[in-house]
Amino acid sequence: MSNEYRAKVFKSGNSVALRLPKALGLKEGTEMVVREERDHYEFAPVETDDRLDLSAVWGACPELASGSAEERAFEPSPRAWDDPDWAGWKAEADR
Repeated sequence: MSNEYRAKVFKSGNSVALRLPKALGLKEGTEMVVREERDHYEFAPVETDDRLDLSAVWGACPELASGSAEERAFEPSPRAWDDPDWAGWKAEADR
């Protein structure tokens, strides 16, 4: 058994829009496909696959294996602002 809802068409800029009841449970921003039949319109959400397809690149770079935690660790490089004799410290202190 289907439910019947009333909706209203309104002007939105140079287009018209159909205001749908909240009871339909549609999320704001959902892309829809609208089909025009002989005497009525049908609409449905666009089917999307939200998963990321890595099949084309999976295994393309086997040398980029994740490695162990020790292999991924690195020593931070020294920064100029970590040096107390850096000229920038003196310029900041003079302000």
